[in-house]
Amino acid sequence: MLRGGRFGMRFALALLLTDAFLSIEASAQTEFPRYASLRAEKVNVRSGPGFRYPIVWVFIRKGMPIEITTEFESWRKIRDRDGSEGWVHQNLISSTRMALVIGAVRPLHDGSSTTTPVLLFAEPGVQGELVACNKSWCKVRIAGRAGWMQREYLWGVNAEETFE
Repeated sequence: MLRGGRFGMRFALALLLTDAFLSIEASAQTEFPRYASLRAEKVNVRSGPGFRYPIVWVFIRKGMPIEITTEFESWRKIRDRDGSEGWVHQNLISSTRMALVIGAVRPLHDGSSTTTPVLLFAEPGVQGELVACNKSWCKVRIAGRAGWMQREYLWGVNAEETFE
């Protein structure tokens, strides 16, 4: 009888904690999303916000841009370019802004205009550091060269976001 009672209490507690967690997650969503990048070469992504949750996949690319969608204590729920989501400890996330080239081979221009010289062409999946973004263009550092790329060619920056 005592064993069943403990199980019932644990089950009830688990339900309460799940409800509390989901309400925290839902309320935090209003302040998000925001972009960041991965700080380490190898980053474990977990199914929940804690070390006790199983690892669902592992990133193996330092600087990979990610979208933070929720926070819970020292854990961040992230989304990658493909839409996969999971939880990462905040120590593995950097505020350095990075972006991925998307779609097709894209030109990196010397200025924020298609009439400026092309510095290089970047294939889809090439990663670059975001230096600045205006309404239509972002200054990106790729392979040590800084230039401008149209914002629509990049994943890792919001459509309305501008910064220097």
